[in-house]
Amino acid sequence: MSNDKIRCDACPVMCYIAPGRLGACDRYGNVEGRIVRTDPLTLLDRRVAAGDDLKPFLTANWDGERVRDADVFVSGVGSGTTYPDYKPAPFIVSREVAGADFVTVVTEAIFSYCGVKVKIDTDRHLGEERAIVRAEGEAIGHVTTAEYGSPMLSLGGVEHLTGGSKPEGRVTCDALLRLCNGEAVELTIDDGATVTVQAGAAPVVDGVREERMRVGCGSATIGMFASQWQGLVDEVVVVDDHITGVVSEHQAGKVLGWADTGIRIKGRRSTPGRYFQVAEPGRGWGGTDIDDPLDILNPWLAKKGARPGLTLLMVSTTGEHHGYYVLDDELQPRPEPLPEALQASVDLIAENCEPALCTVMFQAGAGGSLRSGVTRNPVRLTRSVQGGATRVTCGGAPAYVWPGGGITIMVDVSTMPEGSFGYVPTPALVAPLEFTLPRAEYRALGGHDAAVRSVADIIEKGGEYGSDLRTVRAKDRR
Repeated sequence: MSNDKIRCDACPVMCYIAPGRLGACDRYGNVEGRIVRTDPLTLLDRRVAAGDDLKPFLTANWDGERVRDADVFVSGVGSGTTYPDYKPAPFIVSREVAGADFVTVVTEAIFSYCGVKVKIDTDRHLGEERAIVRAEGEAIGHVTTAEYGSPMLSLGGVEHLTGGSKPEGRVTCDALLRLCNGEAVELTIDDGATVTVQAGAAPVVDGVREERMRVGCGSATIGMFASQWQGLVDEVVVVDDHITGVVSEHQAGKVLGWADTGIRIKGRRSTPGRYFQVAEPGRGWGGTDIDDPLDILNPWLAKKGARPGLTLLMVSTTGEHHGYYVLDDELQPRPEPLPEALQASVDLIAENCEPALCTVMFQAGAGGSLRSGVTRNPVRLTRSVQGGATRVTCGGAPAYVWPGGGITIMVDVSTMPEGSFGYVPTPALVAPLEFTLPRAEYRALGGHDAAVRSVADIIEKGGEYGSDLRTVRAKDRR
Protein backbone atom coordinates (compact mmCIF):
# COMPACT_ATOMS: atom_id res chain seq x y z
CA MET A 1 0.00 0.00 0.00
CA SER A 2 1.17 3.54 -0.70
CA ASN A 3 2.16 5.59 2.33
CA ASP A 4 -0.67 8.11 1.91
CA LYS A 5 -3.39 5.47 2.42
CA ILE A 6 -4.67 4.89 5.94
CA ARG A 7 -6.49 1.92 7.36
CA CYS A 8 -10.06 2.26 8.67
CA ASP A 9 -10.93 0.09 11.66
CA ALA A 10 -14.66 0.92 11.76
CA CYS A 11 -15.71 -2.52 10.50
CA PRO A 12 -14.25 -5.96 9.81
CA VAL A 13 -13.39 -5.10 6.19
CA MET A 14 -10.50 -2.88 7.39
CA CYS A 15 -10.25 -0.81 4.18
CA TYR A 16 -7.10 1.07 3.15
CA ILE A 17 -8.45 4.46 2.05
CA ALA A 18 -6.62 6.96 -0.14
CA PRO A 19 -6.85 10.72 0.56
CA GLY A 20 -10.20 12.15 -0.45
CA ARG A 21 -11.72 8.72 -1.01
CA LEU A 22 -14.35 6.67 0.81
CA GLY A 23 -14.20 3.12 2.12
CA ALA A 24 -16.27 0.29 0.68
CA CYS A 25 -19.20 1.18 2.96
CA ASP A 26 -19.45 4.81 1.72
CA ARG A 27 -19.65 5.80 5.39
CA TYR A 28 -16.02 6.61 6.26
CA GLY A 29 -13.45 8.57 4.30
CA ASN A 30 -9.86 9.72 4.44
CA VAL A 31 -9.97 13.45 5.13
CA GLU A 32 -6.48 14.95 5.42
CA GLY A 33 -5.06 11.79 6.88
CA ARG A 34 -7.88 11.17 9.34
CA ILE A 35 -10.77 8.69 9.20
CA VAL A 36 -13.99 10.75 9.23
CA ARG A 37 -17.64 9.67 9.35
CA THR A 38 -19.29 11.10 6.24
CA ASP A 39 -22.74 11.65 7.82
CA PRO A 40 -23.05 14.05 10.77
CA LEU A 41 -24.06 12.94 14.23
CA THR A 42 -27.82 13.44 14.61
CA LEU A 43 -29.30 15.16 17.66
CA LEU A 44 -33.03 14.91 18.31
CA ASP A 45 -34.23 18.25 19.70
CA ARG A 46 -37.74 19.24 20.76
CA ARG A 47 -36.81 22.93 20.58
CA VAL A 48 -36.00 23.26 16.89
CA ALA A 49 -38.20 25.93 15.33
CA ALA A 50 -41.01 25.01 12.96
CA GLY A 51 -39.72 24.59 9.43
CA ASP A 52 -36.19 23.71 10.56
CA ASP A 53 -36.60 19.98 10.12
CA LEU A 54 -32.93 19.59 9.32
CA LYS A 55 -30.22 22.13 9.88
CA PRO A 56 -26.41 21.99 10.00
CA PHE A 57 -25.16 22.32 13.55
CA LEU A 58 -21.39 22.69 13.32
CA THR A 59 -18.98 23.36 16.15
CA ALA A 60 -18.30 26.86 14.84
CA ASN A 61 -22.00 27.73 14.94
CA TRP A 62 -22.58 26.80 18.58
CA ASP A 63 -22.90 29.98 20.64
CA GLY A 64 -22.06 28.36 23.95
CA GLU A 65 -25.63 28.47 25.24
CA ARG A 66 -26.21 25.88 27.95
CA VAL A 67 -27.85 22.81 26.46
CA ARG A 68 -30.98 21.64 28.24
CA ASP A 69 -30.28 17.94 28.52
CA ALA A 70 -33.92 16.84 28.73
CA ASP A 71 -34.62 18.48 25.34
CA VAL A 72 -31.71 16.96 23.42
CA PHE A 73 -31.08 13.30 22.64
CA VAL A 74 -27.84 12.17 21.01
CA SER A 75 -28.78 9.43 18.54
CA GLY A 76 -26.69 6.70 16.97
CA VAL A 77 -27.13 8.14 13.47
CA GLY A 78 -23.71 9.26 12.27
CA SER A 79 -22.00 8.41 15.55
CA GLY A 80 -19.59 5.79 14.26
CA THR A 81 -19.14 2.24 15.47
CA THR A 82 -17.47 0.51 18.39
CA TYR A 83 -15.59 -1.93 16.16
CA PRO A 84 -13.26 -3.38 17.34
CA ASP A 85 -15.60 -3.77 20.26
CA TYR A 86 -13.11 -3.83 23.10
CA LYS A 87 -13.23 -0.01 23.18
CA PRO A 88 -16.06 2.12 24.59
CA ALA A 89 -18.95 3.20 22.37
CA PRO A 90 -18.37 6.36 20.30
CA PHE A 91 -20.55 8.46 22.62
CA ILE A 92 -21.49 7.77 26.23
CA VAL A 93 -23.61 10.75 27.18
CA SER A 94 -24.58 12.02 30.61
CA ARG A 95 -27.96 13.77 30.64
CA GLU A 96 -30.01 15.19 33.46
CA VAL A 97 -33.69 14.27 33.11
CA ALA A 98 -36.21 15.37 35.76
CA GLY A 99 -33.38 15.91 38.23
CA ALA A 100 -31.90 12.43 37.73
CA ASP A 101 -28.58 11.59 36.08
CA PHE A 102 -28.99 9.29 33.09
CA VAL A 103 -26.47 7.82 30.68
CA THR A 104 -27.14 7.12 27.01
CA VAL A 105 -24.66 4.84 25.24
CA VAL A 106 -24.66 5.70 21.54
CA THR A 107 -23.30 3.64 18.65
CA GLU A 108 -23.91 2.45 15.12
CA ALA A 109 -24.16 -1.31 15.44
CA ILE A 110 -23.04 -3.74 12.73
CA PHE A 111 -25.72 -6.42 12.37
CA SER A 112 -25.10 -9.68 10.53
CA TYR A 113 -28.03 -11.16 12.43
CA CYS A 114 -30.81 -8.92 11.15
CA GLY A 115 -33.74 -8.76 8.77
CA VAL A 116 -37.09 -7.09 8.22
CA LYS A 117 -40.68 -8.13 8.63
CA VAL A 118 -42.88 -6.54 5.95
CA LYS A 119 -46.64 -6.14 6.44
CA ILE A 120 -48.51 -5.55 3.17
CA ASP A 121 -52.10 -4.33 3.34
CA THR A 122 -53.91 -6.04 0.48
CA ASP A 123 -56.60 -8.61 -0.18
CA ARG A 124 -54.65 -9.90 -3.17
CA HIS A 125 -53.04 -13.29 -2.93
CA LEU A 126 -49.29 -12.68 -3.16
CA GLY A 127 -48.03 -16.23 -2.78
CA GLU A 128 -48.31 -19.39 -0.78
CA GLU A 129 -46.98 -19.46 2.75
CA ARG A 130 -43.28 -20.44 2.74
CA ALA A 131 -42.89 -19.37 -0.90
CA ILE A 132 -39.47 -17.87 -1.65
CA VAL A 133 -39.26 -14.08 -2.03
CA ARG A 134 -36.64 -12.81 -4.47
CA ALA A 135 -34.95 -9.54 -5.37
CA GLU A 136 -33.00 -9.36 -8.62
CA GLY A 137 -33.54 -13.11 -8.92
CA GLU A 138 -31.82 -13.92 -5.62
CA ALA A 139 -33.65 -15.53 -2.69
CA ILE A 140 -33.81 -13.02 0.18
CA GLY A 141 -36.68 -14.36 2.32
CA HIS A 142 -40.07 -16.05 2.32
CA VAL A 143 -43.80 -15.51 2.72
CA THR A 144 -44.77 -16.05 6.35
CA THR A 145 -48.10 -16.34 8.16
CA ALA A 146 -50.64 -13.74 7.01
CA GLU A 147 -52.32 -11.43 9.47
CA TYR A 148 -55.76 -9.80 9.34
CA GLY A 149 -55.95 -8.47 5.80
CA SER A 150 -52.19 -8.26 5.45
CA PRO A 151 -49.80 -10.79 3.91
CA MET A 152 -46.45 -10.84 5.73
CA LEU A 153 -42.93 -11.30 4.39
CA SER A 154 -39.85 -12.30 6.38
CA LEU A 155 -36.74 -10.99 4.63
CA GLY A 156 -33.04 -11.18 5.35
CA GLY A 157 -31.49 -12.92 8.30
CA VAL A 158 -28.05 -14.42 8.67
CA GLU A 159 -28.79 -17.40 6.42
CA HIS A 160 -29.39 -15.11 3.43
CA LEU A 161 -26.77 -12.51 4.34
CA THR A 162 -23.90 -14.92 4.95
CA GLY A 163 -25.15 -18.48 4.48
CA GLY A 164 -25.63 -18.47 0.72
CA SER A 165 -23.69 -17.29 -2.31
CA LYS A 166 -21.95 -13.93 -2.54
CA PRO A 167 -24.61 -12.54 -4.93
CA GLU A 168 -27.35 -13.68 -2.54
CA GLY A 169 -25.69 -11.92 0.39
CA ARG A 170 -25.03 -8.76 -1.61
CA VAL A 171 -28.59 -8.52 -2.98
CA THR A 172 -30.11 -9.31 0.42
CA CYS A 173 -28.06 -6.58 2.09
CA ASP A 174 -28.96 -4.07 -0.62
CA ALA A 175 -32.69 -4.84 -0.44
CA LEU A 176 -32.72 -4.61 3.36
CA LEU A 177 -30.80 -1.33 3.28
CA ARG A 178 -33.19 0.26 0.81
CA LEU A 179 -36.29 -0.97 2.66
CA CYS A 180 -34.98 0.29 6.00
CA ASN A 181 -34.15 3.69 4.50
CA GLY A 182 -37.68 4.07 3.14
CA GLU A 183 -36.96 3.28 -0.51
CA ALA A 184 -39.15 1.23 -2.85
CA VAL A 185 -38.01 -2.33 -3.60
CA GLU A 186 -39.48 -4.67 -6.20
CA LEU A 187 -39.87 -8.25 -5.00
CA THR A 188 -41.05 -11.37 -6.81
CA ILE A 189 -42.63 -14.34 -5.08
CA ASP A 190 -42.18 -17.82 -6.50
CA ASP A 191 -45.42 -18.90 -8.25
CA GLY A 192 -46.97 -15.67 -7.04
CA ALA A 193 -47.06 -11.93 -7.54
CA THR A 194 -44.55 -9.20 -8.22
CA VAL A 195 -44.96 -6.57 -5.52
CA THR A 196 -43.27 -3.25 -4.92
CA VAL A 197 -43.02 -2.39 -1.25
CA GLN A 198 -41.98 0.83 0.48
CA ALA A 199 -42.39 1.76 4.12
CA GLY A 200 -45.39 4.04 4.56
CA ALA A 201 -46.49 3.75 0.91
CA ALA A 202 -49.20 1.72 -0.80
CA PRO A 203 -48.08 -1.65 -2.19
CA VAL A 204 -48.07 -2.15 -5.96
CA VAL A 205 -49.15 -5.67 -6.90
CA ASP A 206 -48.44 -6.79 -10.47
CA GLY A 207 -48.28 -3.16 -11.53
CA VAL A 208 -51.55 -2.14 -9.81
CA ARG A 209 -51.42 0.23 -6.85
CA GLU A 210 -53.52 -0.93 -3.91
CA GLU A 211 -55.85 1.66 -2.46
CA ARG A 212 -57.45 0.05 0.59
CA MET A 213 -57.17 -2.90 2.94
CA ARG A 214 -60.24 -4.92 3.78
CA VAL A 215 -62.56 -3.74 6.53
CA GLY A 216 -62.56 -7.26 7.99
CA CYS A 217 -63.27 -10.82 6.95
CA GLY A 218 -66.64 -11.64 5.39
CA SER A 219 -68.11 -12.60 8.75
CA ALA A 220 -66.88 -9.40 10.44
CA THR A 221 -68.30 -7.32 7.59
CA ILE A 222 -71.69 -8.96 8.09
CA GLY A 223 -71.53 -8.14 11.79
CA MET A 224 -70.65 -4.51 11.14
CA PHE A 225 -73.14 -3.72 8.39
CA ALA A 226 -76.07 -6.16 8.68
CA SER A 227 -78.33 -3.45 10.09
CA GLN A 228 -77.48 -1.20 7.12
CA TRP A 229 -78.91 -3.80 4.71
CA GLN A 230 -82.03 -4.79 6.62
CA GLY A 231 -85.16 -3.92 4.68
CA LEU A 232 -83.22 -3.07 1.51
CA VAL A 233 -82.26 -6.53 0.24
CA ASP A 234 -83.24 -10.14 0.98
CA GLU A 235 -79.77 -11.68 1.15
CA VAL A 236 -76.17 -10.47 1.38
CA VAL A 237 -73.02 -12.51 0.76
CA VAL A 238 -69.64 -10.97 1.60
CA VAL A 239 -67.03 -12.83 -0.45
CA ASP A 240 -63.69 -13.42 1.26
CA ASP A 241 -60.85 -15.87 0.74
CA HIS A 242 -60.68 -16.66 4.44
CA ILE A 243 -64.23 -16.42 5.86
CA THR A 244 -67.17 -15.71 3.55
CA GLY A 245 -70.25 -14.37 5.35
CA VAL A 246 -73.98 -14.97 4.63
CA VAL A 247 -76.28 -12.55 6.45
CA SER A 248 -79.44 -14.70 6.63
CA GLU A 249 -77.54 -17.51 8.39
CA HIS A 250 -75.16 -15.33 10.44
CA GLN A 251 -75.84 -14.61 14.09
CA ALA A 252 -76.05 -10.91 13.29
CA GLY A 253 -78.87 -11.64 10.84
CA LYS A 254 -80.65 -13.93 13.28
CA VAL A 255 -80.60 -11.26 15.98
CA LEU A 256 -82.17 -8.85 13.48
CA GLY A 257 -84.85 -11.40 12.53
CA TRP A 258 -83.55 -12.04 9.00
CA ALA A 259 -85.65 -14.56 7.06
CA ASP A 260 -84.15 -17.69 5.51
CA THR A 261 -83.51 -17.46 1.76
CA GLY A 262 -82.60 -21.01 0.70
CA ILE A 263 -79.15 -19.91 -0.41
CA ARG A 264 -76.41 -22.55 -0.52
CA ILE A 265 -72.69 -21.71 -0.51
CA LYS A 266 -69.86 -23.84 -1.82
CA GLY A 267 -66.99 -24.41 0.55
CA ARG A 268 -66.64 -25.69 4.11
CA ARG A 269 -69.25 -24.46 6.57
CA SER A 270 -67.77 -23.36 9.87
CA THR A 271 -70.41 -21.86 12.12
CA PRO A 272 -73.77 -20.49 10.89
CA GLY A 273 -73.21 -17.91 8.18
CA ARG A 274 -69.45 -18.45 8.02
CA TYR A 275 -67.76 -20.45 5.22
CA PHE A 276 -64.14 -21.42 4.61
CA GLN A 277 -62.50 -22.28 1.28
CA VAL A 278 -65.26 -21.03 -1.03
CA ALA A 279 -62.62 -20.66 -3.77
CA GLU A 280 -58.87 -20.73 -4.27
CA PRO A 281 -56.72 -17.74 -3.23
CA GLY A 282 -56.15 -15.20 -5.99
CA ARG A 283 -56.46 -11.58 -7.05
CA GLY A 284 -60.18 -11.50 -7.70
CA TRP A 285 -63.16 -10.96 -5.42
CA GLY A 286 -62.16 -10.79 -1.75
CA GLY A 287 -58.72 -12.28 -2.35
CA THR A 288 -60.13 -15.31 -4.18
CA ASP A 289 -59.47 -16.42 -7.74
CA ILE A 290 -63.05 -15.78 -8.95
CA ASP A 291 -64.20 -13.05 -11.29
CA ASP A 292 -67.89 -14.05 -11.12
CA PRO A 293 -69.17 -14.27 -7.52
CA LEU A 294 -72.03 -16.54 -8.60
CA ASP A 295 -69.41 -19.29 -8.98
CA ILE A 296 -69.48 -19.85 -5.22
CA LEU A 297 -73.25 -20.57 -5.16
CA ASN A 298 -74.95 -23.96 -5.33
CA PRO A 299 -78.59 -24.23 -6.52
CA TRP A 300 -81.06 -22.42 -4.28
CA LEU A 301 -83.63 -24.38 -2.26
CA ALA A 302 -87.28 -23.36 -2.53
CA LYS A 303 -88.19 -25.34 0.59
CA LYS A 304 -85.74 -23.21 2.56
CA GLY A 305 -87.15 -19.87 1.39
CA ALA A 306 -85.89 -19.30 -2.17
CA ARG A 307 -88.49 -17.67 -4.42
CA PRO A 308 -88.69 -15.70 -7.67
CA GLY A 309 -87.97 -12.03 -7.12
CA LEU A 310 -85.68 -12.59 -4.14
CA THR A 311 -82.90 -9.98 -4.16
CA LEU A 312 -79.21 -10.65 -3.51
CA LEU A 313 -76.26 -8.35 -2.87
CA MET A 314 -72.79 -9.84 -3.27
CA VAL A 315 -69.88 -7.64 -2.17
CA SER A 316 -66.18 -7.99 -1.38
CA THR A 317 -64.57 -7.03 1.92
CA THR A 318 -63.28 -3.75 0.47
CA GLY A 319 -66.41 -2.79 -1.48
CA GLU A 320 -64.23 -2.80 -4.59
CA HIS A 321 -66.36 -5.59 -6.11
CA HIS A 322 -70.12 -5.74 -5.80
CA GLY A 323 -73.09 -7.08 -7.72
CA TYR A 324 -76.88 -7.05 -7.36
CA TYR A 325 -79.06 -9.96 -8.50
CA VAL A 326 -82.72 -11.00 -8.61
CA LEU A 327 -83.88 -14.64 -8.72
CA ASP A 328 -85.92 -15.54 -11.82
CA ASP A 329 -88.70 -18.13 -12.06
CA GLU A 330 -86.12 -20.95 -12.19
CA LEU A 331 -84.42 -19.52 -9.05
CA GLN A 332 -81.42 -18.41 -11.06
CA PRO A 333 -79.82 -15.12 -10.01
CA ARG A 334 -79.90 -12.50 -12.77
CA PRO A 335 -77.79 -9.34 -12.60
CA GLU A 336 -79.62 -6.04 -12.18
CA PRO A 337 -78.43 -2.46 -11.62
CA LEU A 338 -77.50 -1.77 -8.01
CA PRO A 339 -80.27 0.25 -6.30
CA GLU A 340 -79.18 3.66 -5.08
CA ALA A 341 -80.15 2.75 -1.51
CA LEU A 342 -77.68 -0.16 -1.54
CA GLN A 343 -74.93 1.90 -3.14
CA ALA A 344 -74.69 3.84 0.11
CA SER A 345 -73.98 0.66 2.05
CA VAL A 346 -71.27 -0.40 -0.42
CA ASP A 347 -69.73 3.05 -0.12
CA LEU A 348 -69.83 2.68 3.67
CA ILE A 349 -67.74 -0.50 3.46
CA ALA A 350 -65.17 1.33 1.33
CA GLU A 351 -65.19 4.29 3.73
CA ASN A 352 -64.38 1.99 6.64
CA CYS A 353 -61.40 0.45 4.86
CA GLU A 354 -58.08 1.91 5.92
CA PRO A 355 -55.56 2.99 3.26
CA ALA A 356 -53.36 0.15 2.04
CA LEU A 357 -49.80 0.64 3.26
CA CYS A 358 -46.56 -1.27 3.65
CA THR A 359 -44.96 -1.48 7.08
CA VAL A 360 -41.28 -2.36 7.45
CA MET A 361 -40.08 -3.55 10.85
CA PHE A 362 -36.34 -3.87 11.33
CA GLN A 363 -35.39 -6.79 13.56
CA ALA A 364 -31.93 -7.60 14.84
CA GLY A 365 -29.97 -9.36 17.53
CA ALA A 366 -28.14 -6.65 19.48
CA GLY A 367 -25.82 -9.06 21.19
CA GLY A 368 -22.36 -10.31 20.45
CA SER A 369 -19.36 -8.17 21.15
CA LEU A 370 -21.05 -4.79 20.58
CA ARG A 371 -22.16 -5.00 24.21
CA SER A 372 -18.50 -4.58 25.15
CA GLY A 373 -18.80 -1.00 23.96
CA VAL A 374 -21.30 -0.49 26.78
CA THR A 375 -19.86 -2.51 29.64
CA ARG A 376 -16.93 -4.70 30.60
CA ASN A 377 -19.42 -7.35 31.72
CA PRO A 378 -21.77 -7.80 28.73
CA VAL A 379 -24.25 -10.18 30.37
CA ARG A 380 -25.16 -7.50 32.88
CA LEU A 381 -26.31 -5.25 30.03
CA THR A 382 -28.51 -8.05 28.70
CA ARG A 383 -30.05 -8.58 32.14
CA SER A 384 -30.56 -4.84 32.60
CA VAL A 385 -32.38 -4.58 29.26
CA GLN A 386 -34.52 -7.64 29.99
CA GLY A 387 -35.28 -6.32 33.46
CA GLY A 388 -36.47 -2.96 32.10
CA ALA A 389 -33.77 -0.86 33.77
CA THR A 390 -32.16 -0.06 30.41
CA ARG A 391 -34.23 1.43 27.59
CA VAL A 392 -33.30 0.55 24.00
CA THR A 393 -33.89 2.93 21.09
CA CYS A 394 -32.86 3.06 17.43
CA GLY A 395 -32.20 6.57 16.19
CA GLY A 396 -34.30 7.79 19.10
CA ALA A 397 -37.28 5.63 18.13
CA PRO A 398 -38.50 3.19 20.78
CA ALA A 399 -37.55 -0.41 20.06
CA TYR A 400 -39.52 -3.45 21.17
CA VAL A 401 -37.31 -5.94 22.99
CA TRP A 402 -38.31 -9.58 22.63
CA PRO A 403 -38.58 -11.57 25.84
CA GLY A 404 -36.18 -14.43 26.43
CA GLY A 405 -32.43 -14.56 26.09
CA GLY A 406 -30.30 -11.96 24.38
CA ILE A 407 -31.27 -8.49 23.16
CA THR A 408 -33.47 -9.05 20.12
CA ILE A 409 -35.04 -5.76 19.03
CA MET A 410 -37.71 -4.72 16.55
CA VAL A 411 -38.44 -1.15 15.41
CA ASP A 412 -40.67 0.56 12.84
CA VAL A 413 -38.24 2.12 10.35
CA SER A 414 -40.68 4.94 9.52
CA THR A 415 -40.28 6.34 13.05
CA MET A 416 -36.52 6.76 12.63
CA PRO A 417 -34.65 9.74 11.10
CA GLU A 418 -34.20 9.54 7.34
CA GLY A 419 -31.07 7.78 6.17
CA SER A 420 -30.55 6.04 9.51
CA PHE A 421 -29.21 2.80 8.02
CA GLY A 422 -25.91 1.97 6.37
CA TYR A 423 -24.06 -1.18 5.47
CA VAL A 424 -20.68 -2.84 5.43
CA PRO A 425 -19.77 -5.22 2.60
CA THR A 426 -19.18 -8.22 4.87
CA PRO A 427 -22.27 -8.05 4.19
CA ALA A 428 -24.20 -6.61 7.14
CA LEU A 429 -26.49 -3.69 7.96
CA VAL A 430 -25.44 -0.83 10.19
CA ALA A 431 -28.14 0.70 12.38
CA PRO A 432 -28.19 3.33 15.12
CA LEU A 433 -28.53 1.93 18.63
CA GLU A 434 -28.86 3.66 21.98
CA PHE A 435 -29.02 2.28 25.52
CA THR A 436 -30.36 4.69 28.17
CA LEU A 437 -30.20 3.95 31.90
CA PRO A 438 -29.62 5.67 35.24
CA ARG A 439 -25.98 6.59 35.88
CA ALA A 440 -25.93 4.48 39.05
CA GLU A 441 -27.22 1.47 37.13
CA TYR A 442 -24.56 2.05 34.48
CA ARG A 443 -21.81 1.98 37.07
CA ALA A 444 -23.28 -1.14 38.66
CA LEU A 445 -23.20 -3.11 35.43
CA GLY A 446 -19.54 -2.29 34.85
CA GLY A 447 -19.99 0.51 32.32
CA HIS A 448 -17.18 2.62 30.87
CA ASP A 449 -17.79 5.43 33.34
CA ALA A 450 -14.52 7.21 32.54
CA ALA A 451 -15.73 7.72 28.95
CA VAL A 452 -18.96 9.52 29.96
CA ARG A 453 -19.33 13.03 28.49
CA SER A 454 -21.89 15.82 28.71
CA VAL A 455 -24.14 16.85 25.82
CA ALA A 456 -22.50 20.28 25.78
CA ASP A 457 -19.06 18.72 25.47
CA ILE A 458 -20.20 16.60 22.53
CA ILE A 459 -21.66 19.62 20.73
CA GLU A 460 -18.45 21.57 21.31
CA LYS A 461 -15.88 18.90 20.51
CA GLY A 462 -17.62 16.22 18.47
CA GLY A 463 -16.28 12.69 18.48
CA GLU A 464 -13.61 10.34 17.22
CA TYR A 465 -14.87 10.38 13.63
CA GLY A 466 -15.59 14.08 13.15
CA SER A 467 -17.42 16.94 14.80
CA ASP A 468 -20.25 17.88 12.43
CA LEU A 469 -23.70 17.70 14.01
CA ARG A 470 -27.24 18.02 12.76
CA THR A 471 -30.44 18.58 14.70
CA VAL A 472 -33.76 16.97 13.85
CA ARG A 473 -37.06 17.80 15.49
CA ALA A 474 -38.02 14.70 17.43
CA LYS A 475 -41.75 15.27 16.89
CA ASP A 476 -41.26 15.42 13.11
CA ARG A 477 -39.88 11.91 12.73
CA ARG A 478 -42.19 10.10 10.35
